[in-house]
Amino acid sequence: MVVIEGLVIDFKNVNVCHGFEMVLKDIHFSLAKAETCYIVGKSGSGKSSFLKTIYGQIKPDQGTAHVADFDLHNIKESELHKLRRKIGMIFQEFHLFEEWTVGKNLWYVLEATGWRKKEEMTKRVYEVLALVGLQGMEKRPVKFLSGGQMQQVAIARALLNYPDIIIADEPTGNLDPDTSDEILYLLNRLSREQGTTILIATHDYRLIQKFPGRIFRCQNGSLQEI
Repeated sequence: MVVIEGLVIDFKNVNVCHGFEMVLKDIHFSLAKAETCYIVGKSGSGKSSFLKTIYGQIKPDQGTAHVADFDLHNIKESELHKLRRKIGMIFQEFHLFEEWTVGKNLWYVLEATGWRKKEEMTKRVYEVLALVGLQGMEKRPVKFLSGGQMQQVAIARALLNYPDIIIADEPTGNLDPDTSDEILYLLNRLSREQGTTILIATHDYRLIQKFPGRIFRCQNGSLQEI
């Protein structure tokens, strides 16, 4: 484990490969605590591969790559769960168990990530639901929620393990503009109040104009700040 002072993500001269294909070359990318950053680019330009590299799903090629104090070149398979507890993932598709209640969806993640004390687990479920504005919804079946509420549950799930980083891959792609704004207000508030670093891949330039942050573009095999 290597600590990179002041930076939550730090890539230098990194290549990202998908199988034998070079997807992104010579990446220089860093984010500090509480920063918000957008990754833009056409479908197939490498956005998702870059996010998977940060998450430890794709191993970086050459250079140096550190995320949440972990060296991605040298991290062991047995340590990946420790890295991923520091990263909250939010997807365009909600990946919720719709027949389950909101609370059971969150409880399941806590169990899967090593929580064992029922009182602490219950308290944490209530805490994250309050953070996303869903107090009292823990017994509501997910199938009865609106799209915006489902995304709020997905964000609550991403917050369960006190992540240093939230990665959102097209988090508003299935939502109407008003609901999209609510989700971005929430993520911005988490950045300010919790010091969480927010990394969002999106095609929605309206959101970027409304909620400014650093912007990087994936294009022609490169990742460049614009």
